[in-house]
Amino acid sequence: MSELASRACVPCHGGVPRLRGVELEAFAREVPAWSVEDEHHLRRAYKFNNFDAALAFVNRVGALAETEGHHPDLTFGWGYAEIKIYTHAIDGLSESDFILAAKIDMLNERQ
Repeated sequence: MSELASRACVPCHGGVPRLRGVELEAFAREVPAWSVEDEHHLRRAYKFNNFDAALAFVNRVGALAETEGHHPDLTFGWGYAEIKIYTHAIDGLSESDFILAAKIDMLNERQ
């Protein structure tokens, strides 16, 4: 288990600076399967064998998001799911985004 995945997301209500530059790069190395886009959000695409598998994964991600109190944007259909994560309150990336990404990676490994 990655160190990030063992931590809990912290609710953000704004007033926290967005991650940028070197600090952002350090967190990105912890979740290498995710792409950092425009220093604003994380994105990852997953492939599945059918709609049922994609839906089951999205439901697991949804349950995790509720537990963590941190909610990604989800898009899915037959054989795929795409996830976009950022902290809406600061309109950018926070440490919790990387924690959630690491936890989602663990969900995918377990299937």
